[in-house]
Amino acid sequence: MDAKCSLVCCEEEREADQAVIVQFSNGTLQKTDQLDFTFYKNVDENNPRKKSRRLLVAESDRLSYVGNNFETGSLKCNNLCRYYVGVLNKETMKMEVHNALLFNMQPVIPGEIAPEADPSSNNQTYRDKVDSLIEAFGSNKQKRALTSRRLNQVGSETLQQAVAKAAQNVIDQKGLEALQDELSQTQAQSEFAPYLPPCHPDATSPDQVYLFDDLLTPVEYSALEAAGSKMATLSPEDLQKMRDSGGNQCVLQLLTRLPSEGPARVRQARCAYYLSLLLKLVHLKMFTRRFGQEEDCPRIIQNKLMKSFTVETFNNGRLQNMVSTSMHVKVAAYCLALLLHMGHMTADLTVLHRDLGITESKIQEVAKSMGLKLSRPARGKAKEAGHEDEHRLATLELPLVKYEPLLDNRKRKKMR
Repeated sequence: MDAKCSLVCCEEEREADQAVIVQFSNGTLQKTDQLDFTFYKNVDENNPRKKSRRLLVAESDRLSYVGNNFETGSLKCNNLCRYYVGVLNKETMKMEVHNALLFNMQPVIPGEIAPEADPSSNNQTYRDKVDSLIEAFGSNKQKRALTSRRLNQVGSETLQQAVAKAAQNVIDQKGLEALQDELSQTQAQSEFAPYLPPCHPDATSPDQVYLFDDLLTPVEYSALEAAGSKMATLSPEDLQKMRDSGGNQCVLQLLTRLPSEGPARVRQARCAYYLSLLLKLVHLKMFTRRFGQEEDCPRIIQNKLMKSFTVETFNNGRLQNMVSTSMHVKVAAYCLALLLHMGHMTADLTVLHRDLGITESKIQEVAKSMGLKLSRPARGKAKEAGHEDEHRLATLELPLVKYEPLLDNRKRKKMR
């Protein structure tokens, strides 16, 4: 009959009492008595990460074995749980239970260099470590999200490289200074650029920068024949009535300075009529088909004003044409270009902004966006022209003037 034994728990067990259990990775050894074991521990007792590190070396005449509890080849079970081993005393038939350390002994071949730890692993960011955990233990949904994010990251890096290469090619072709000039010009004109007349900065003469045919096509100019003839036949008394009733000063100045005869008189009279329609349009909120009927406005001119200077909106289920704030800027730019052609490439901004009902600073910004030179007439010339106060003039000269963009933080009213 088998003898019975009892378990005895060792109280207040010291570290030296811990049992060491080893396993050899290349199999079971036949002659263990020929091995000399040496046990090492880390001398840094103050470091909580290093004070528990242990190293076990087994040496023989033929081969040496090394095991530890802190590198990649160690058994991970040492960190997850505690092991115990029972030592049986055959005389007293009592088994003492001790703490145990497990070591995986790996052979060390002479001349073989141990693999160095990857330095990049120590420099991993928190995101990289989380991604590694997701790859090892994450759910399918997390793994798909990780794969999608990495693909997007690769695509973003490829796009950035392509954009950088394209930008460098443009810089090499045009030069950095030329690009800076274009950028400053674009920033200065960015707000009003969509509302300016077509510009030809490479023109050889000032009258070709903003072509007259871009303001009024030959067909539209011919349609103004009847209305222009009426304007040309106005007497000084009719002009005085217009002045007393608060007529537009820009139109009155054109009619007062009509050439005596010839094509120049016809052209200025037709432009004066068209300018009166633009100045009337800018004071409206909604454009209707009845616009210009009192002035016998041709249908082709009416359609041009509706398509070019209004914005279509839906109100109460109806399509309406609204004269928005942005259209005020467009009307101002086209009026200014028209006055330049009528005034030998010079226009009075002070009179124009009063007729338009906008601020002087706004009309000056429009003139700067068009590349015009701003100036004030001499005191003697201003008195001769009948101007008691100083008027601001805009002149078109070649090359066009490039203004530096304003670097202020003033809030501007958003254009619709």
